Amino acid sequence: MLDNTDLEIIKLLKANCKMQFRDIGEVVHLTGQAVSNRISRMEDLGVIKGYSVLLDDKLLGKTITAYISIFMKTTNHRAFHVFLNDSEAVVEASRISGDGCYMVKIQVNSQEDLNYFLDSVLEYGNYRVNISIGKVK
Repeated sequence: MLDNTDLEIIKLLKANCKMQFRDIGEVVHLTGQAVSNRISRMEDLGVIKGYSVLLDDKLLGKTITAYISIFMKTTNHRAFHVFLNDSEAVVEASRISGDGCYMVKIQVNSQEDLNYFLDSVLEYGNYRVNISIGKVK
């Protein structure tokens, strides 16, 4: 399905999705058109699902990052999923096995916003919070 050249193209796009096809081609020894064709094929296959922008959350006022383990007290997971999808604070949410039912990453502007989110979670279950003190990768 994917060869080493495709994987190298993906690596380059992950580092800089605005990189010109011609520049990618120089690295992987293909023409810009050949790179374009490979990227289009990977998009059609669903390997590449989209492109995103990395933002500096601190400059946007999102100064608190928290990782929250959710312990559900209800079986109404669908309503909880709606809650997560509707919350602007939620960056990422995964259903997990092990300690807890969900792991949720949020970014908020203030301690008050964090408390508001946590109070809202109580409708669905209990939680344990870990606050990020620095990003490693």
